[in-house]
Amino acid sequence: MTTMRKQIEEATEAVKKQLGGGNVDIGLILGSGLGGLADEVEGAVRINYEDIPGFPTSTVEGHAGRLVLGELEGKNVVAMQGRFHFYEGYSAQEVTFPVRVMKALGVHTLIVTNACGGMNRNYRPGDFMLIADHLNMTGTNPLIGPNDEELGTRFPDMSQAYSPTLIDLAKRIAGEEAITIHEGVYTGISGPSFMTKAELAMLRKLGGDVVGMSTVPEVIVARHAGIEVLGISCVTDMAVADDHGGVSHEEVMETAARTKPTFIKYVRRILNNIS
Repeated sequence: MTTMRKQIEEATEAVKKQLGGGNVDIGLILGSGLGGLADEVEGAVRINYEDIPGFPTSTVEGHAGRLVLGELEGKNVVAMQGRFHFYEGYSAQEVTFPVRVMKALGVHTLIVTNACGGMNRNYRPGDFMLIADHLNMTGTNPLIGPNDEELGTRFPDMSQAYSPTLIDLAKRIAGEEAITIHEGVYTGISGPSFMTKAELAMLRKLGGDVVGMSTVPEVIVARHAGIEVLGISCVTDMAVADDHGGVSHEEVMETAARTKPTFIKYVRRILNNIS
């Protein structure tokens, strides 16, 4: 047994011990300011990351740092109320370790969310974007190193990293709820500094619609593990190169908080319709 698989088993056993057994169907990774959805989980079991073997500790404001398991819209879910980032000093493998544990718990579908900067001029702060594809500009990949075939194939196909079926479902629900939704390309960077004007101009020319410091590593590992993925970005600020006036983490959190009621309603409706 590889070291990675042993660590996954230890973490999974620790979670199941507190959960009381049973499988989980759907995973949720909740980004900056969006963790409020986890507070609505029914019959919730809340486990601090520090109490799970192998889990890093979340250090970013707006990330509660705990795993929440229970029922939401009739589905057995596990929610990460706060995620880990490459810029916190963790390796790409550490950042994505919780996704491995989700798979071991039985997760077959992952909804990953984030707060991001909008580069597409048709977007506005407070809008949502369904991730159709991504650009990995982090400079690394969580699959680098020896591959354990028990966890996934050596060369996973990423041509449909985000499930077309789930995207269609999310678009239909957005229409029914009159929620402003876009579909575009998420650009993942390492951070923690925000982008320069020249960097933003480059990313837009490469085809990016939004930019953020998460999501890409987790999606790569989810697909490696055979998990279907739906990605939802909350545009919290505009990062347009030619009129970029700067942004702060406080601004990101403020916009995320403002969109929280709509975000929660939207994700709950999507969960309700996932079979």
